[in-house]
Amino acid sequence: MPFQLGQRWISDTESELGLGTIVAIEGRMLTLLFPASGENRLYARNEAPITRVMFNVGDQVLSHEDWSLTVTAVTESSGIITYVGIHQDTGEEVSLRETFLNNFIKFNKPQDRLFAGQIDRMDRFVLRHQTLQHQFSQQQSALNGIQGPRVSLIPHQLHIATEVGKRHAPRVLLADEVGLGKTIEAGLIIHQQLTAGLANRVLILVPETLQHQWLVEMMRRFNLHFSIFDEERCIESLAEADNPFETEQLILCSLDFLRKKRRRFEQAVGADWDLLIVDEAHHLKWSETEPSREYQVVAALAQKSPGVLLLTATPDQLGHESHFARLRLLDPNRFYDYAAFVAEENSYSVIAQAAQQLLDSPIVSPATAASLTKLLSEADISDKLALIQTSPGSADAEKAKQSIISQLLDRHGTGRLLFRNTRSAIKGFPTRYYKPIPLTLPDQYKTSLKVAQMMNGTASYAEAARRGLYPEEIFLEFEGKDASWCSFDPRVEWLQDFLLANKNEKVLVIAANAETAMSIEESLRVSEGIRGTVFHEGMSIIARDKAGAYFAQEDAGAQVLLCSEIGSEGRNFQFAQHLVLFDLPLNPDLLEQRIGRLDRIGQKNDISIHVPFFTNTAQDVLQNWYQNGLNAFEHTCPIGGDIFAEVKDELLTQLAAKEIDLAATDALITDTRSQYEALKAKMESGRDRLLELNSNGLGKSDDIIAQLKANDDSPVLPIFAIRLFDVIGINQEDRGENMLILKPTDQMLVPSLPHLSEDGITVTFDRETALSRDDVHFLTWEHPLIRACIELIMTSDTGSTAVSLLKNPALPAGTILLELLYVVETSAPPYCQINRFLPATPIRLLLDKNSNNLAGKVDFDSFNRQLNAISRHVATKLVSASQTIIHDLIGKSTAVAEDQKQAITNAALAKMQQNMSAELERLQALQKINPNVRDEELAFIEKQTAELTTHINNAQLKLDAVRFIVVTPS
Repeated sequence: MPFQLGQRWISDTESELGLGTIVAIEGRMLTLLFPASGENRLYARNEAPITRVMFNVGDQVLSHEDWSLTVTAVTESSGIITYVGIHQDTGEEVSLRETFLNNFIKFNKPQDRLFAGQIDRMDRFVLRHQTLQHQFSQQQSALNGIQGPRVSLIPHQLHIATEVGKRHAPRVLLADEVGLGKTIEAGLIIHQQLTAGLANRVLILVPETLQHQWLVEMMRRFNLHFSIFDEERCIESLAEADNPFETEQLILCSLDFLRKKRRRFEQAVGADWDLLIVDEAHHLKWSETEPSREYQVVAALAQKSPGVLLLTATPDQLGHESHFARLRLLDPNRFYDYAAFVAEENSYSVIAQAAQQLLDSPIVSPATAASLTKLLSEADISDKLALIQTSPGSADAEKAKQSIISQLLDRHGTGRLLFRNTRSAIKGFPTRYYKPIPLTLPDQYKTSLKVAQMMNGTASYAEAARRGLYPEEIFLEFEGKDASWCSFDPRVEWLQDFLLANKNEKVLVIAANAETAMSIEESLRVSEGIRGTVFHEGMSIIARDKAGAYFAQEDAGAQVLLCSEIGSEGRNFQFAQHLVLFDLPLNPDLLEQRIGRLDRIGQKNDISIHVPFFTNTAQDVLQNWYQNGLNAFEHTCPIGGDIFAEVKDELLTQLAAKEIDLAATDALITDTRSQYEALKAKMESGRDRLLELNSNGLGKSDDIIAQLKANDDSPVLPIFAIRLFDVIGINQEDRGENMLILKPTDQMLVPSLPHLSEDGITVTFDRETALSRDDVHFLTWEHPLIRACIELIMTSDTGSTAVSLLKNPALPAGTILLELLYVVETSAPPYCQINRFLPATPIRLLLDKNSNNLAGKVDFDSFNRQLNAISRHVATKLVSASQTIIHDLIGKSTAVAEDQKQAITNAALAKMQQNMSAELERLQALQKINPNVRDEELAFIEKQTAELTTHINNAQLKLDAVRFIVVTPS
């Protein structure tokens, strides 16, 4: 092509310079000025890596004065192009010489980039196609929101998560027993609500001691970064907004903080929340005449929040009235009168009895059949009952039973807003063995305690009890913090001998204070070279991750991990089976929390709980009270905290005594045991079998678990992610043991990515590896890094153009083909969940020169394997030579794609209307029988259906990528 002054060209290698103008032609050299960047470039005429900028009829072009025209004709005179078209502002016909094109023109459309010589590598086009396909698949996946979290695939947890997480504004009480995973269930629900766009702003209220546990759990398991709000954080936030609670989307704070700070409470109520979560909800005391301040705080927030999750391990066992009060927080219109609630609950026993009879017997008695038929009078279950009678025990008969029970649970009881699983109904827990180690109090401690008693004779019972429970602290108060107590403390000597005798066993040691844990670790390391590490609140989260990872390593890892009280929160160490309680906490709930680090679902071994204690001291009294009063070492004790509140004064009196009063201690333990047995019996008698059946899901989550396992085993994501990281510029190193190290590079397409720190991160695609290594990121389709990388490809021009050569002897050399990737897309508010019905849907066309679409006969992968890459310089020349025909084919492709788009939107509309009408009809029918179905749920479905109809009908077609193919001689 001849060069002329004033022509506009773009650099093939430096497209960021903008539009260039030829300002000098001297011999064999060209000079281009790039006004947008103020740069000049000198090129050899014959080898210049530049492409002529030429627009076509129908294109919109922008002038240097920022007005635009739609091109209707293109003329050329003396090598300079003039565009004739309609002025967008005035509607007049105008002309624009190329010399006066806007210097800042960017080529965003694939066809414009192709004609401007901005041609990508072939592998990037392939990656873009794969990204479109994977995005389409994931957006409509039934696993959306539950495949990303770092959790074990436990049926009852996944059932509750999927049952509640997809509801609009769920208001439920999660009441599983200790160790069954209420926090995980809540996290799964939160994650689904956020992923689906059903919620954006979430407030979690917890006891102050559990803030860090929740923070870590949400971050490590769900990649959700909550901000802890206290008075200091609120003051800092005032620089951003008048209401500090409006400065973050995900907020975590203590209920006690809002109870004490009226202004902060009012600000929290004044902020808009989509979802409120309240942990330890059984502490919300209520009576009709005197509700507690905590209850009033939660009630005010619950009234303002569409969605509410209440978590408690003791929902109903300690008083029906308080249980009613918590349900009242969820739906005050439904639970308005306690007497009516009690009367209604009495009717549930008939339903539960019918369900139990159906489960217990292979056939159905006439009485049970009659009862079931009456309870489900609006449904015809005669065929199912007949099948159970004629084929007892068969797979079909069992399915029929499950169907009938599901209908019962759907229509009756509080199952829609109350979920409770018990250890008696859920299997898979280890046996706990208590192993006390009685020891003699050293003389050094005796002396320190005597001096302390002399100097502080009027100390409170609580302070005196603390001295008896933690004598090493008293010793350090008198001898100085640098004094060594580990050298004479028999507990340390016992621990050392135990570790040496069990070198191949992992041992978790928990003490009340970080200083205690650090002193023990140093003593073990110095005296015997025992590999250990510490884990406490004074360490950064990264340092704690490293300590946990070091402990988790099987071969070269630490044998013992020494935790402080708060340092052990939020972490689970199921791979260990020995727990050493170096001292004992005063509160039974804290004791259960300690034991819960090992005693959880997923623990494959029985647990040995070792408790070294000094005889005839406060330690002896406390371990005796726990073991013989509450049986708290070998069994979970959800009622321990409430009994402790009842006997606290007497217990502190015994712990603070200068000498042990055996008679008084025995009386205390007898009284505790009596209360324990009475409350335990009340718990057992209060068990609601119908509720348990509904809560564990009756196998409903089996299909979901099978799909999740198939996802975990599939190589699709790892293969795709590695290609994705390569293109984006993320360095990858094989760490071994199913792990990779990812590090950012200077060549990345963007300066930074979520979760990819400057030092790099360790990742795995393996669920089991992720569950055993808190320091390793679990990469799934839902991980923020994977999502950010996919979004980066789809929102950038990467791979949107390509030119390839095809060697096929069946086709004449010079034959051209045009491969086009269109996307059918629409925008809608997140709560509409448009992706369930119309995700961004790719359409692939493969046109020959006669506009025939060959895509249905030639699939992408097999076709791509026949193609060869080509240099960018040669590719640009091929495109320039064929620009007219390519432009014509793109124009004709629109009609072909529009036909497919119409079919896609029609199918999406039909699917949406079928699904939404079925769900609406189901809930309308249920509401007539089960008043737990709220009017708001029905109204939301009707609103959602109307909006979805509008947005699907407004779907648009976008050309996303173009590949030009030329057949070459084979």
